[in-house]
Amino acid sequence: MVSTTQERYLKLAGLEPLVITPESNFINVGERTNVAGSRRFLRLIKEGDFETALDVARDQVEGGAQILDINMDDGLIDGKEAMVRFLNLVMAEPDIARIPMMIDSSRWEIIEAGLQVVQGKCVVNSISLKEGEETFLWQARQIRRYGAAVIVMAFDEQGQADTLERRIEIASRSYELLTQQADFPPEDIIFDLNIFPVGTGMEEHRRNAVDFIEATRWVRQNLPYCSVSGGVSNVSFSFRGNARVREAMHSAFLYHAIKAGMNMGIVNPTLLEVYDDIPETLLNQVEDVLLNRTEDATERLLEYAETVQGNHKKREKDESWRELPLQDRITRALVKGIDQYIEADVEEARKGFDRTIEVIEGPLMQGMNVVGDLFGSGKMFLPQVVKSARVMKKAVAYLTPFIEEEKRSGETSGPAGKILMATVKGDVHDIGKNIVSVVLACNNYEIVDMGVMVPPEKIIQTAKEQNVDIIGLSGLITPSLDEMVFLAREMERQHFQIPLLIGGATTSKAHTAVKIDPKYSAAVVHVNDASRAVTVVGDLLQKDRSAAYRDSIKLDYESFREKFLARGRQKSYLPIEEARSNKLRLEWDSGEIAVPRMLGVQETGQVDLRKLLPYIDWSPFFRAWDLHGKYPDILSDAVVGTQASDLYADAQRTLRKLIRERKLVAKGVFGLFKANAVGDDIQIETPEGQISFFRTLRQQSSKRSGVPNIALSDFIAPEATGMQDYMGCFCVTAGLGVEQLAASLKENLDDYESIMVKALADRLAEAFAEYLHREVRMKYWGYAPDEKLDNQALIKEAYRGIRPAPGYPACPDHLEKETIWELLQVEERIGVRLTESLAMWPAASVSGYYFGHPGSRYFGLGKITRDQLVDYALRKNIPVEKAEKWLSPNLAEES
Repeated sequence: MVSTTQERYLKLAGLEPLVITPESNFINVGERTNVAGSRRFLRLIKEGDFETALDVARDQVEGGAQILDINMDDGLIDGKEAMVRFLNLVMAEPDIARIPMMIDSSRWEIIEAGLQVVQGKCVVNSISLKEGEETFLWQARQIRRYGAAVIVMAFDEQGQADTLERRIEIASRSYELLTQQADFPPEDIIFDLNIFPVGTGMEEHRRNAVDFIEATRWVRQNLPYCSVSGGVSNVSFSFRGNARVREAMHSAFLYHAIKAGMNMGIVNPTLLEVYDDIPETLLNQVEDVLLNRTEDATERLLEYAETVQGNHKKREKDESWRELPLQDRITRALVKGIDQYIEADVEEARKGFDRTIEVIEGPLMQGMNVVGDLFGSGKMFLPQVVKSARVMKKAVAYLTPFIEEEKRSGETSGPAGKILMATVKGDVHDIGKNIVSVVLACNNYEIVDMGVMVPPEKIIQTAKEQNVDIIGLSGLITPSLDEMVFLAREMERQHFQIPLLIGGATTSKAHTAVKIDPKYSAAVVHVNDASRAVTVVGDLLQKDRSAAYRDSIKLDYESFREKFLARGRQKSYLPIEEARSNKLRLEWDSGEIAVPRMLGVQETGQVDLRKLLPYIDWSPFFRAWDLHGKYPDILSDAVVGTQASDLYADAQRTLRKLIRERKLVAKGVFGLFKANAVGDDIQIETPEGQISFFRTLRQQSSKRSGVPNIALSDFIAPEATGMQDYMGCFCVTAGLGVEQLAASLKENLDDYESIMVKALADRLAEAFAEYLHREVRMKYWGYAPDEKLDNQALIKEAYRGIRPAPGYPACPDHLEKETIWELLQVEERIGVRLTESLAMWPAASVSGYYFGHPGSRYFGLGKITRDQLVDYALRKNIPVEKAEKWLSPNLAEES
């Protein structure tokens, strides 16, 4: 019997996993790659035009299909050959192959041929008891051998189940055979309980929908862990030709079936009415038929159907909102991000005002206030707001010539405030800054965007010239923190009184309160996300309570600082020599040291972006847009799922365009070298005999007994062992061309696409690092030639070895990048350079080390004391002040 003591979920996979939990939304199966379900697909397969047939599959994925049903059962087709050929082509297309496949056939040889070529974990559609238990069990065991899930049709030796009782009987018998005799995991069983038409006029068909719904409820309550599926369009077959009624029937049927436990099925998502949007009269008529509520339900629906015949409009082209009053149209365009009609609408509005500026101050700002309210209340999300900003910019761009012609700027009320935004000197990352700028602009703040790598003197000069109300500073790398401290000190020296906003990945309330706030007597506020920026700026500039808010911030940071420093003083640290005596001591065995197959420096050349797609970790992409959750679960999240899915679809479209138009270039360089640890340093020897050193830092916090103080050098065989060890380093970029493209999009008022391109370039760079590391492990170093890990396992770093990067927790000193650049000749080979703060340019670049020992692992250095800082400076032969500049965030306060 099946244990029910722990949760078990249906887990499928293409290149990406699909885990179906009780919290998952309905899983939609795309059916247009079924020769029986699409005339176009059938024609393409018959003509041998498999390349165009791939576009059908791609359209299904883009349209929201989470599983792709592939069927080649046709008398004029060699089904086995067509299935294998098509699946092989699909497997080579990452944007299609990312979702699981459903191998659909009534012929076992076609199913098995598909199972032999498909990747990931697929679904077999289907098996049944119609040929008896022996065949049923044999097929089930074969499917289990291939690691697939299975759809079981409600069909036995007597025929199809067409009543509630027969559905229950066959499902129960099938479940018992599968779980008890075939040892089939119950979570891998999906029942198709037969959706039959209603409204046929035949008495025996009246309960078709009700019986399916009740059978679904019974299966989900009595057969643990199983799923229920079905072809939804069958239910409305009697009303073919009347799309309006059919869509309403599909939506109403799904509403009740999903409540009963149906969790997947074949349905065209673009031809579904929103349940709440179905007109009440039509909904009542449809549900009377589906739920068999009245004797004359079919007759009444047939009669009603005549009145809506031909009145159907596809919702994606629904233009009814264009009938609304002008203000409502403008507001809807802003909320929905529709820019198609905005110029015509603002021109209509302009004719109703004395001054053009009043259109901005009136209808447009009224619409943006709605956007702001929805965003603030959590009913809109950041990507939607950025799309709203695109519409607003287009409207303002249209109105600007009229405003200039009227020359009445002195008569306008102007923006709510002027904010200077800049990424500090040496830092090149600006996605977060750009998002905050867009959100603030949507709330009627004028933004002075100074871009990236802005020197402090230029920020101060521009702030004076522009008479700004607030300065916002952004930074990603740790040296940016010191730039912010310096700027705050300089603003204090020059008697500034305007508030200072601090943001960026490495910033925190702690650093702001402890390091920056004491240097500047005016307000300093750390802003950790775009949604908070609007509130903070509003409070800082609101005349009636600005002073009180600024005072409260000062008091809060002072209190936070005192508590933080008190906690720091309670921590104890070991002298560096004592920490070294407590180093990590690996058992050095020559058998654990893998000799690279190729030593020296190698370039990847230009890498096809399509190769990188399977390695993308999408969770950080959503975080960049202020949507928090783990991919793919975020796509079905109860709060942000709809917006996350829309954003993901936009990202896929942009990715395809980037690949097609070749606007981004990806290149990489890496090297594998002889290496040995010499104290806390790692000595590197190139094939040419050149000697270099990577200087590493050691944890100094006091540890409990048996816990070592680790440095990266501990993962390399000490020179004293006499064993030759190896390590590597690398740099990859997917950002060549991104700045020009993003700037062009921004110039064309498309901030949304500009930010999207940069966010995707970042993801592609990280994917490139993952892809190259895998190539190194399997091929170039070759210590894991048989590695078989899916993307989730790669994201979880389930492989042997690590690739830490200078500037990150285990090795926070960015200065070590200079050694990587020198060893690999990074700038000369692939065009990635280091800024004065040692940020990589282009920003969508990743660099780091390769360690191959099985015992190597990630760790955080934490705080160090001045004795190690001085020792480190001596080893690197640099002034102590320079080392302190780069490591000040890691210097313990007691030092």
